[in-house]
Amino acid sequence: MVSREFRLQMEGYGLTTAEIHYHLPDHPSLLQLYVWQEYDLAPEFPTLKGFLDYWERELEGALHSVRVAHHRLIRPSEWQAVDGIFTIQ
Repeated sequence: MVSREFRLQMEGYGLTTAEIHYHLPDHPSLLQLYVWQEYDLAPEFPTLKGFLDYWERELEGALHSVRVAHHRLIRPSEWQAVDGIFTIQ
């Protein structure tokens, strides 16, 4: 059985982390930090955009800023053709 996360990585998804700063509903002058992490496709980030759309539609804390980091954990290996012959005795 293959995990959901492994299947997503094989389809090109990478681990995305977002630092979401938002205003507290009861104290708008104060900022709170929420860290969100999920597998997503860069550079469009459809999963993150969907989450932020949900946030703005359903939650009271107004968004202040979002900082995103993304890294593909599984990717094609790099190779380089070598011109030459190596003899092993």
